[in-house]
Amino acid sequence: MRNKTAISIAILAAALFGISSPVSKLLLEEIPPTLMAALLYLGAGFGMLTINIVKALSKSEQIEAKMTKKEMPYILGMIILDVAAPVCLMIGLTMTTSANVSLLSNFEIVATSLIALLIFKEAIGKRMWIAISLITLASIILSIEDLTSFYFSNGSIFVILACICWGFENNCTRILSLKDPLQIVVVKGFGSGVGSLIIALALKQYSTNALYLLMALVLGFVSYGLSIYFYIIAQRELGAARTSAYYAVAPFTGVLFSIILFGQHITLSFVIALIIMIMGAYFGGVEYHKHLHTHEEGTHEHRHNHEDHHHTHPHDCKGEGEHSHVHTHEKIEHTHAHTPDMHHVHSH
Repeated sequence: MRNKTAISIAILAAALFGISSPVSKLLLEEIPPTLMAALLYLGAGFGMLTINIVKALSKSEQIEAKMTKKEMPYILGMIILDVAAPVCLMIGLTMTTSANVSLLSNFEIVATSLIALLIFKEAIGKRMWIAISLITLASIILSIEDLTSFYFSNGSIFVILACICWGFENNCTRILSLKDPLQIVVVKGFGSGVGSLIIALALKQYSTNALYLLMALVLGFVSYGLSIYFYIIAQRELGAARTSAYYAVAPFTGVLFSIILFGQHITLSFVIALIIMIMGAYFGGVEYHKHLHTHEEGTHEHRHNHEDHHHTHPHDCKGEGEHSHVHTHEKIEHTHAHTPDMHHVHSH
């Protein structure tokens, strides 16, 4: 049941993010690309900070672990990559259609999965490899402006660069996903937003259209703030690669909005890419595997309960249910069907 809930949360996160490309396309008529990227993240930061303040004032019990200096390399990596990725995406949006950008953004799944496997040693099953192959093929089809002339459009190249940045960023965020998601989004929002804003000011990218600026901030809260929050929660259960696969829903949401907002005509190559990506999303969604694996001993702090067979440590915590404190995992070796969640990061 926890797994099904995590899948639903991942799809919700994807649907919220999918709105961003077509709506950003409209706002880019008045707001320069780098400034737009800054506003999206600042909107996420301000929105989630407000929720954090309301939560603190309500004096609800703290069951999430806060980030510490130990996570600083991943925090800095997350912020730097989050500055680079949306800037590339916004530039790409100005050079190609939002529907193309929405579907091509699926390449983020490929980048995230390969980085998770090769660098962070996350276990990936055969079905996920099929998904990666199909999504890569679809991304290549979409990158070509005209099927009779095989060349990449500049807009497509910028979108792919954004996906690679987000691939690294997703893996940094996955490591941080043990910590308070609200705190992560606030740090990510303000860190990446201020970084992009400095670049925008240096490039003398301004806008005096107050309505468009406000709309960009609201879009940032919904499509980045809430989306990232749900994405982080899903990553805890599903792992970086599999959560990213469910994110294939995002471009389809983007395409739907593009058709409604711009009345765009759907080309044959677009339909072919869409079918292949749906197949890829399916294989990515049903991927799971079973093998003998070892959970190494480790000491850390994160939200947990004692019903998951991984947290068997004794302590004086009052009450049942989820809570957060520093604890040590004993080394255990067993076999069971699983997806690569935060406890299953091992090579095999």
